Amino acid sequence: MLWSLVKIILFVVVIAAITFGAGQVIDTGGSVNIQFGDQEISISPMQAVLAIVLFIAALWVTEFLVGLAISIFKFFNGDETAITRYFGRNKEKRGFDALTDGMVAMAAGEGRTAIKQIATAERYLDKPELTNLISAQAAELNGDTDRAMKYYKQLLDNDRTRFVGVHGIMKQKLADGDTDTALKLAEKAFALRPNHGATLQTLFDLQTEKSQWQGAQKTIEAKVRTNNLPKDVGKRREAVVALADARQMLDAGDIEAGKNAALYANKLSPALVPAAVLASEMYMLDNNKRAATAVLKKAWGANPHPDLAAALAEVAPDETPGARLKRFGVLTKQHPDSSETKLLKAELALADEDFPAARRAARELAQDEPTTRSLTIMAAIEKGEGASEQVVRGWLNKALDAPRGAQWVCGNCSNIHAAWTPRCENCAGFDTLAWKVPPTSADLQSSTAMLGFTAGMLTGETEKQPDVDVQEAEIIAPDETVSSN
Repeated sequence: MLWSLVKIILFVVVIAAITFGAGQVIDTGGSVNIQFGDQEISISPMQAVLAIVLFIAALWVTEFLVGLAISIFKFFNGDETAITRYFGRNKEKRGFDALTDGMVAMAAGEGRTAIKQIATAERYLDKPELTNLISAQAAELNGDTDRAMKYYKQLLDNDRTRFVGVHGIMKQKLADGDTDTALKLAEKAFALRPNHGATLQTLFDLQTEKSQWQGAQKTIEAKVRTNNLPKDVGKRREAVVALADARQMLDAGDIEAGKNAALYANKLSPALVPAAVLASEMYMLDNNKRAATAVLKKAWGANPHPDLAAALAEVAPDETPGARLKRFGVLTKQHPDSSETKLLKAELALADEDFPAARRAARELAQDEPTTRSLTIMAAIEKGEGASEQVVRGWLNKALDAPRGAQWVCGNCSNIHAAWTPRCENCAGFDTLAWKVPPTSADLQSSTAMLGFTAGMLTGETEKQPDVDVQEAEIIAPDETVSSN
């Protein structure tokens, strides 16, 4: 507001000064004589002023025309001029307009239109770091993988776009099934941008697919460090990776390194059942029964599981049924209402030939939650108490058609697994298996196989039992079912 007032005052002052000056010139009178050689021109002062103004204007017009001629000459000569800048701005505007239209076409899913518009933008814009990126994405949208690969490779030449180029080529290799090259590219992309969440996840997926467990462990650490993974989840996944690494080293014959990895996995996640089982086996290599029992007890407290009971049986495989029943109190005293605890009590009582105790433990489960395992136990109880063959067969027939019960089930695709694995065999999800009742009645083992498993667990035989046919299962004797070596 104040500046506007100042400008108005200055304008009025200038006009007043000019008017005053013109008045003074007019009032002065006289004449101005201009002599050219032998000729002399006499004009009034006012005319002299106008002549001076016209002369200055002519000089300015002449300078402008000369400058324009020079600019035109430089323009055609390829030099930077105002003319080139003008046309450059116009060209840049058309290029950005085409780029905008291409991005809109991409958002609308119109791949061909997007490619056409981006090609126009390439002609007008000298910004390959921008147009190459959009061109690659448009080519991908249109299914032109070769064209997309060409643009991604061009992005590798610029430091600002190198990561995008590597990441784009990596996606192309994944789509082509070339996971070996994709893994190397993922490692390169991680080196360029260690905080990029999608790259970390892709790198981790490829490492676990290739069983590169030590590399996967470092990737988990990076994900936690960059806040791409919660600390508790990262700790659990690190335990799973360490467990898989331990199994791999043990299979390769590196017992000491495998042992250390197994104990580390159990330390990270004491509730992880397979880690606790393997840790107990490692402790038993040193005949450390107390440590082996402790890890199994702690894991059972978090998640009762038959594999833990089988591992505890291996701690003292030659003990009597009575001694085993007493020693297994470290498990059966925890979670007394758990189905797994009740089944374990029934199996221990069967091994000790205490059939009434076994019936008390298993009867409610057989009625309310009938499974292959609980019904098989009831058949063994009836056989042990001297029931008729018809009664025993009735329980076994029910067991054949009963659901398996809790199993290792993938939380992503609900695929059932015979044994725990770090990755789902169906959807390749990492650490997605949980011990629970599957949503369907699909079973991986028949009831007869489960009968062999039950007998093996009670006798301390941790090796998987061979399947038996139906007739053999139906006539199995009580003393064969509950024998304890």
